[in-house]
Amino acid sequence: MQRDPSAGRRRWLATLGAWMTAAGVPESAAAQEARRGGELRLWTFGDSILDCARYNERGLDPGQLLIRNDDALFAEFKGRDLRSRGPARLEHRAVDGATVDGLESQRRGIVGDDRSVALLTVGGNDLLRGLAADTGPGVRRFEAGLDAFLKRLPIRPVILGTVYDPTFNDDARNFLGVPAPIARANHRRVNEVIGVMARRYGRLADLHAHFLTGDPSWYTRTIEPSLTGASEIRRVFLREL
Repeated sequence: MQRDPSAGRRRWLATLGAWMTAAGVPESAAAQEARRGGELRLWTFGDSILDCARYNERGLDPGQLLIRNDDALFAEFKGRDLRSRGPARLEHRAVDGATVDGLESQRRGIVGDDRSVALLTVGGNDLLRGLAADTGPGVRRFEAGLDAFLKRLPIRPVILGTVYDPTFNDDARNFLGVPAPIARANHRRVNEVIGVMARRYGRLADLHAHFLTGDPSWYTRTIEPSLTGASEIRRVFLREL
């Protein structure tokens, strides 16, 4: 009788999952799907942080790299992509330029299941379009809109990314036309809202903290992720998967 080559792997994953549960170690969503033998569906929502393929010559975005790494470009991530753990595919809904008000259109037609994980980045365009100069009510509306979208999104968990700072916390690089102290305070408030929503609906991917450790090569066109930036975004989300 021909042996099923995947049977041993499934038994090993089941044993590992049982051990982790007994030891009180939480499994990631991707590990749970691999153990169950199902296909993980990775959904990406939001703005150009996740929809940045047009900004690099390889046409790659963080979701694509999470599903299948380009080993020739990023040898460090060889064997660490989601397809190395089991079947996985990308459902890309993020749209370059999106704000919190545009999220609802990205949600349409989605039926939730227990094989899905969502990634979401939003807030940067809201800041660029006026929220950086907000005096209070704008950020509250942003919070209400984000909460409403997440309540209706039939996918759990949701991993929310914070809004990064392409000025590297250097006021001399301010490009917003808003005094830096005001803009930074509102940027901080937006990221605090995202942190609250992450605790409520899933987990946080702190892109802001990670990108402060980077350099200008992580960006293109001032604010958009470069190819390196797309990989670094992938790095932060991968930690939560």
